[in-house]
Formats: sequence, C-alpha cells, structure tokens
Amino acid sequence: MLSQVKGLSRHFTEETLRAYLLDRSVRLDNGCLVVRGYGDQRGVYQKLAGRAWAHIAAFVVFVGDYDPELDVHHVCGVPDCIEPAHLRQITHAENCRVRTQHPQCRNGHDREIDPRSGRYRKVCRACNRDAQKRWRERQAAQVAEARARYGRSVADGS
Repeated sequence: MLSQVKGLSRHFTEETLRAYLLDRSVRLDNGCLVVRGYGDQRGVYQKLAGRAWAHIAAFVVFVGDYDPELDVHHVCGVPDCIEPAHLRQITHAENCRVRTQHPQCRNGHDREIDPRSGRYRKVCRACNRDAQKRWRERQAAQVAEARARYGRSVADGS
C-alpha cells in the first residue's frame, strides 16, 4: 500500500510512518490534526517523509484503501490537516468543483468575477498590474546597469 504513495521514502513501514506523522502533528481546537512538514509555513500543503504529501501519506496509513487515481480532499478546508475523519478521496473534477474561492486575493483586493465562467478570476488585476510595474522597473534598472558597464548612458540613445 505504501508503495503507491508517490515520493514516499522507502524505509517507512505503516507503523513507523504512523508514529512519524503523529510526532510531527498537533491537535487544534477545531478538531484538525495539523502536521508540521519541511519548512515553517503554516496553512499550506506539507511535504514530509521523503517528498510525499503529508495528507496523502496520512490517508494511506490511517484510513487505508488508497486509490492513486483519485485526489485526497480535505473536508475541513485546512490544507495541512491530516485528521483521518477530515480526509476523503474524490475525483479530480469533483475536487475542482468543491474548491472554495476567496472573494479577496492574498493582498486584500476584491476579485472580479470572470463573465465566461461565473467564477472569481485566478489573478487579481491590481496585483498583476503592480507585479508588471515592478518587473518593468527591474528591467529598466538592468538595462541602465548594462549600459553603464559598457560606457553608455541612457541619454546617448544607443
């Protein structure tokens, strides 16, 4: 069963992986069992035990009956939760349908609704505009630096 988990280190058995996951996790007030994987980011999908996703490894160890063709879905919506009662397997299409969309981007801008799909746009226009402005400024600075290295100035025109 563990051999079906992509990226999982081969030295784990079901018992050692179960102990490993429980040692690296903490129970929250809302009932979620949150795992701490590589790095210190919280609220994102966690990788551990090689390069395997923690929620998939937890599903295999705690729930069993894993089908690699299906996605493991968090019923609670917390990406780093490994509580067995909060994990279930669904098709990729169903996973895309039930995925929540936030009305604001991570910088707090209101997202627009795409008229073609009726869903929020993936990219916030304000954040995209700011990113493009930063990119243009970086490019202009690199061009000016390269011209200065070769003895040319911006005023020379070539």
